Amino acid sequence: MEPPSAPPRRGRVPWQELLLAVSLLTFWNPPTTAQVTVESVPPNVAEGKDVLLRVNSLPGDLVGLSWFKGKSIAPRRQIVSYVVDTQVIIPGPAHSGRETIYPNGSLLFQNVTLNDTGYYTLQTVKRNVQVEQVTGQLRVFPGLPKPNITSNNSDPVENVDSVVLTCGPQTQSASYLWSVNNKSLPASTRLELSLDNRTLTIRHVTRNDTGPYECEIRNPGSAGHSDPFTLNVLYGPDAPTISPSDSYHRSGANLSLSCHAASNPPAQYSWFINGKPQPFTQKLFIPNITANDGGSYTCLAYNSGTRLNKTTVKTITVSEPISKPSLHASNTTVTEDKDSVVLTCSTKNAGVSIHWFFNGQSLKLTERMKLSQDNRTLTIDPVRREDAGTYQCEVSSWVSSSKSDPIRLDVSYERSTTGLPVGSLIGIAVGVLVGLAL
Repeated sequence: MEPPSAPPRRGRVPWQELLLAVSLLTFWNPPTTAQVTVESVPPNVAEGKDVLLRVNSLPGDLVGLSWFKGKSIAPRRQIVSYVVDTQVIIPGPAHSGRETIYPNGSLLFQNVTLNDTGYYTLQTVKRNVQVEQVTGQLRVFPGLPKPNITSNNSDPVENVDSVVLTCGPQTQSASYLWSVNNKSLPASTRLELSLDNRTLTIRHVTRNDTGPYECEIRNPGSAGHSDPFTLNVLYGPDAPTISPSDSYHRSGANLSLSCHAASNPPAQYSWFINGKPQPFTQKLFIPNITANDGGSYTCLAYNSGTRLNKTTVKTITVSEPISKPSLHASNTTVTEDKDSVVLTCSTKNAGVSIHWFFNGQSLKLTERMKLSQDNRTLTIDPVRREDAGTYQCEVSSWVSSSKSDPIRLDVSYERSTTGLPVGSLIGIAVGVLVGLAL
């Protein structure tokens, strides 16, 4: 705290007797209305700190001034006097050696104690021997220790245990405040505070209750903050996930699977392939897989803290490379509107899908075209001239695909001597007859 100005020198002069005499006169002369004010800076102070009784609106025609402890003026309660003209300080009987007076009348207390709490009276004497007095107050509060947080359970289990956090030490005339994650405690039915706020109970802890937590001890003069405290909540394992997500793999490739589950402490992992246990590991690697490696892959995650385990099953399908399919037609040269044709796609691979192409584009089915349930046969009945062209089938799995060689379908149709199709001539004749009838 910076002083208002340098304190004047100490000494003993005849003014001391004058000031003491004036002090006694105040018992017979009631004080006038005080224009001077006194305020404590800061308003509340912790034990061991410094505080200033600051004087405001001090008159300029003073002979001297004196400070007294308490609300009354008595020689034995005099702390210090100050003679304006000579700037001399005169310590009084109540001076403890920790008080310093400044020319503006302000009084500094250093290293205050609880005994310094109370009222202090400033008496001023003007040159016309008019005496005024005003009272100020010091509020000194105990210094607070740094609090610490303790827990009744160092390793609570999620959704099973409750935890009681205690803020210590217990301190008289102090209030306790809690925070979590640098915020005030949220409203929750699982959080309970004791009447004095010293203990915080967390019912059925979850992994989201880890914190950190802090507690604060506070009185009007000071405050103390604890170090952050983090709960070690045991939880999990959650249902494990197996990655990558691909379930279909090509024969001859390498199979690499990894298992992960949210867990505290970290989970221990083991694998089962078609029910057969594998070495304990989080990552499973099988090189150059074959169709025999397909089946169910089970990952088991175990938590040694909660003594719980969870499993996840993944089905792996291993497909052989797709061989080239063959395409056969019941007839490749057909007559329009008379014949039908059946195209058959043959493959050595099982569990595949079949797709058809016409003139290099995906086949668009018409009402005359029918596919078998497994898409292996395509029937066109009857055949039209627009069906002429090349046909292919494609066999595919999740890992590869292959197309057949193309087959060309030729469609013949009748033509008139005019060069127009028979159908066209018939249409023209019908049109002429209708015109004559009209």
